[in-house]
Amino acid sequence: MSDHPLDLARAAFLAAGHTLRNERRDFPEWHLGRPHYALWAVDVDLPEVRLAVAGADAHLAGLLLDGYRRQPHITLALGGFPTATPQHPDDYGPDRFAAQVAALAAHAPAPFPLNVGALASFSSAPYLAVTDPAGGIHRLRQALAGTQDEPGGPYTPHVTVGLYAGVWPTAHIQPRLDRFPTPPQPCHVARISLMHYAAPEIGGALTTLAHFDLAHRRLDWLRRPAGWPDAG
Repeated sequence: MSDHPLDLARAAFLAAGHTLRNERRDFPEWHLGRPHYALWAVDVDLPEVRLAVAGADAHLAGLLLDGYRRQPHITLALGGFPTATPQHPDDYGPDRFAAQVAALAAHAPAPFPLNVGALASFSSAPYLAVTDPAGGIHRLRQALAGTQDEPGGPYTPHVTVGLYAGVWPTAHIQPRLDRFPTPPQPCHVARISLMHYAAPEIGGALTTLAHFDLAHRRLDWLRRPAGWPDAG
């Protein structure tokens, strides 16, 4: 089997056998009443990428959960639930955030190119694959998360199209993915963003809290979580 990332993704999706069903409900056992969940991401909410995501969503009509409103983005590292006084393992406090900003200042790459392209899929969600010819995403991951994988398996840069609404054989869906036309969409990454979303809402919109400028290695706040000092 080829070790090309898209071939590996295709093989993993087929090996899963079936898609995972997502459901629209509150998840109190996960968020424990904490209102927001934060993450670091590359914001690729650009007209060309937005059009590609909308096209992929239409191409997969009937398979995806209604109401997915998350803007096109490439998650770099999960943060957690922002709080000034962390108590739970998945809380995200100011000390950890400040350490990440310091790591970005020391090790983040200069602005770099990437491409958003082919339609592929995890068992839970279809996505547009991302290629990183200059290694910029890899360097950002190293600064933010080290060698740590995200929950669910090895890190794969991607732009989520939506969430599967049912359990279907992956062997029936893969040919549909293969038929989607995917001209690569080039993107220039000059900054990354700290974002959050409402924890009780699956697929809800992202709000940007801060930008980290790659050229000037500076953090600019838009909306600082309560109790967090300025780490810029």
